[in-house]
Amino acid sequence: MKAMVMPELGGSDKLVLQTVEDPHPSAEEVVVRLRAAALNRRDLYAQQGQYPGVHLPAIPGSDGAGVVAEVGEHVRHVKVGDPVLINPALHWGEDERFYGPDFEILGIPSNGTYAQLVAVPAENVFPKPAHLSFEEAAALPLAGLTAWRAVVTRGKLAAG
Repeated sequence: MKAMVMPELGGSDKLVLQTVEDPHPSAEEVVVRLRAAALNRRDLYAQQGQYPGVHLPAIPGSDGAGVVAEVGEHVRHVKVGDPVLINPALHWGEDERFYGPDFEILGIPSNGTYAQLVAVPAENVFPKPAHLSFEEAAALPLAGLTAWRAVVTRGKLAAG
């Protein structure tokens, strides 16, 4: 597959289009054929070496939307061909209020969405809302989840 690879730190001008090995899902993962990926401030910080956990070379990109290309043997809630968006908050943990010790955000340190394909835990893909384009769906997760957690989970916004 083709991917934008970050072989060294320094900014977007250091990204290189390369052919890399296709990902394959574990029993609990899916592979998504990306149709769109979003750019976040986090991606820029990582490229400049201002984000912890960068291991080079890396495929950055946290947000994405696409079509399920392959499913692991234990995956039942999605099937090949389903349009999905990716929740980039991997391994959040048991407590909704705080991330656990295994938490990471897709794209750094794991390979991200600046590629034709990405493998992610099946629990991190959700049906793409039909009224959203792939580009709109790709731009939603990281910023949307951050806002949701700030306002609802941490701020305790409730009806009334």
